[in-house]
Amino acid sequence: MHSQFSPHRAQRVDLPGRHGPIAALHAPAAGRDLGATALLVPGYTGSKEDFAPLLDPIADAGVEAVAIDLPGQYESPGPPAEADYRPEVLGSVVAELVAKLAAEGRRVLLLGHSFGGLVARGAVLAGAPVSGLTLMASGPSELPPGARRTALDYGEIVLREQGVEASQQVNETRLALNPNWRTVPQELKDFYRERFVRSSPAGLLGMGEALRTEPDLVAKLARVMRSAGIPCLVVCGDLDDAWSAASQRDMAERLDADFAVLSGVMHNPNTEAPEALLATVLPTWRAWLA
Repeated sequence: MHSQFSPHRAQRVDLPGRHGPIAALHAPAAGRDLGATALLVPGYTGSKEDFAPLLDPIADAGVEAVAIDLPGQYESPGPPAEADYRPEVLGSVVAELVAKLAAEGRRVLLLGHSFGGLVARGAVLAGAPVSGLTLMASGPSELPPGARRTALDYGEIVLREQGVEASQQVNETRLALNPNWRTVPQELKDFYRERFVRSSPAGLLGMGEALRTEPDLVAKLARVMRSAGIPCLVVCGDLDDAWSAASQRDMAERLDADFAVLSGVMHNPNTEAPEALLATVLPTWRAWLA
């Protein structure tokens, strides 16, 4: 089973950030270093550990891997204002990280998952000097109607009125209705709980609001990437229950990006089907770097 506890060689490090240290997992390139760094950005309520199954294979392919907690997530401190968790603001924070890596002579391949995809495009719009952008299970705008959006709507009420612990209890009650949740190891359930309750309430509220209000910025992103010569890949599962595969295909066409859909995969290709994801991502990245 692939999960946040998948074994890897990456080391826990802190990177400089405007709101304090940004917690990260760092795996240096193994063997021949291609001079590139994959900067991996997690989604809402996620963390750097979401990329655990990808870290060693990326490093073994000659690309340095750096997975982060966004400001306000899990082990990264964040700002106090909810407005500072909008994708454009967090994108500027990620753009600073990209600029630092680029100044060290690295070519940066930026990958964002779900909400992290909105942040990654915010980084590109903020001028991040990337050598390629990968949007994974991420859409063109706000989260469309569905179970995930409904959970956000209700979760905001509980979070504002009763706090993070009560909100997590609601999450666990909802998940208990899913038969698949019963098969999740207790250690992993404990981790999900820990990282949620350690996350910033302002961050959870701000990111949640952004997921329900983010405008469609695909045309703007396409113009920026075309002008800067930045290649793009959109990849998702055919069963994605956040943004549909059809909406992500349309986004890819509007971005003039490569598009890949993974069969039988839902919203988390990084843990559901890392081998299939890597079989798509790594050859694409090599072509960009060639």
